[in-house]
Amino acid sequence: MSDVQTPRHVAIIMDGNNRWARKRSLPGVAGHRAGVEAVRGVMRACREHSIEVLTLFAFSSENWSRPLPEVRSLLALFSRYLRTEVKQLHEDNVRLCFIGQRSRFSAGLQRLIGHAETVTANNTAATVVIAVDYGGQWDIAQAAQTLAERCQRGEIQPSDITTELMQSTLSLSEFPSPDLCIRTGGDARISNFLLWDFAYSEFYFTPVLWPDFGEFEFARALADYGKRERRFGGRGEPDGIVSGGSLDA
Repeated sequence: MSDVQTPRHVAIIMDGNNRWARKRSLPGVAGHRAGVEAVRGVMRACREHSIEVLTLFAFSSENWSRPLPEVRSLLALFSRYLRTEVKQLHEDNVRLCFIGQRSRFSAGLQRLIGHAETVTANNTAATVVIAVDYGGQWDIAQAAQTLAERCQRGEIQPSDITTELMQSTLSLSEFPSPDLCIRTGGDARISNFLLWDFAYSEFYFTPVLWPDFGEFEFARALADYGKRERRFGGRGEPDGIVSGGSLDA
């Protein structure tokens, strides 16, 4: 097996902003502001390592249950990020995409999201996907609903529904599945993020809080990933070639 392999697609669950702020006796929003700086550092690292797609879990569908002042602060910070960062991302030839429900956001925020996607639509250096008001269960349910409606219209039969067709209906359908998922903050769970897409992803859990997760920590995650042998349910061989074969090995 090669000593170094680089993922095409990295997904990150950015956890620990509030704890970072509490450790410093700061309001929670200060942690989220610091988290934006960490995003910039990781984006730079992705460019240096030629990673094609970076998906960030920015706001989950469950985050609406947080205290209202925190939700408002998060959405205000998100709006500010879109107003200030899109121009630079466009200059860097980075495409910006969003997955998740948008209907619960204000009309102004929806316009900012649409503008960011339109302005950067033809950029080719890399893609940053931001998951906002996103949940993995919602993603699968909306895909199932779409296919059920196609069945109802007579476009397809239930027997036509395959894993490939299901995949083509999910939010990340145009991108390769994440090779690596990084979660910061010490918890070892995926919190309803990309449930379908993570079927064969590698996971890297770190106690480092997201605002402290810089380019060095990102390089450590990539180095750990580079030592792994991805078998996708097959049987690993000494040289790293994935083989078929029986299950009694």
